[in-house]
Amino acid sequence: MDNKELIEYFKSQMKEDPDTASAVAAIRTLLEFLKRDKGETIQGLRANLTSAIETLCGVDSSVAVSSGGELFLRFISLASLEYSDYSKCKKIMIERGELFLRRISLSRNKIADLCHTFIKDGARILTHAYSRVVLRVLEAAVAAKKRFSVYITESQPDISGKKMAKALCHLNVPVTVVLDAAVGYIMEKVDLVIVGAEGVVENGGIINKIGTNQMAVCAKAQNKPFYVVAESFKFVRLFPLNQQDVPDKFKYKAATLKSAHTGQDLKEEHPWVDYTSPSLITLLFTDLGVLTPSAVSDELIKLYL
Repeated sequence: MDNKELIEYFKSQMKEDPDTASAVAAIRTLLEFLKRDKGETIQGLRANLTSAIETLCGVDSSVAVSSGGELFLRFISLASLEYSDYSKCKKIMIERGELFLRRISLSRNKIADLCHTFIKDGARILTHAYSRVVLRVLEAAVAAKKRFSVYITESQPDISGKKMAKALCHLNVPVTVVLDAAVGYIMEKVDLVIVGAEGVVENGGIINKIGTNQMAVCAKAQNKPFYVVAESFKFVRLFPLNQQDVPDKFKYKAATLKSAHTGQDLKEEHPWVDYTSPSLITLLFTDLGVLTPSAVSDELIKLYL
């Protein structure tokens, strides 16, 4: 499976099921790559998988694709320590890869079960951009016969908030789309904030769509709970302390980074994500359980060991 086939397979996974997270599509692609790999040594197979992850990150530069790929590789690589025979080791690696994929496919439902209980009847919720996990949580709240309304930022520059609003309208949830600049104005009207995350970093902070940080700052200032919902495969080994510490490969789209290599100045580009510090976050709801920001580092160590 060469790079062209790898990229085409990844794009086909995204096209076939638009509801699939890019990280899940990447892991499906890596599993298919593993099955087709013609290597004859475990070391060679690991090198090929590492190269495949780098290729996928070049197509989709999101934090989740990077962390999901790395966690997939670590999870299946444990088999190489237990079996010396290559064919048997590869078979076990494929089985572990399929198990990993099944686990992460159930993540959203687990998070929804945990989080929707925090939504009280009559709640007014503020959210940001389009998050599949947030949508699943709100679907669970609707299924539990809870009445609530949602304010959602339009989320420039791709206006993904309108996509979220459309999805909520299909659930017959009252929705109001507000300007990104109106977050401070609308905050006094809401009871809680729920956002997704592209990545959860080592100190319990998050990397998410640009505008998340200002929403968290406003929520903190007005004593509103700020909840984050994110799958554990988005836990990434990064420890940013401010916006400048977030690597450019996560801040910008892959196409923008390619243009930068040809001489385009990134200073003129708007970042797609920002960093929200753990001090602004109330709780994180994950498939590993409900975590305080300070507990994230312990869980992240367990995942990567």
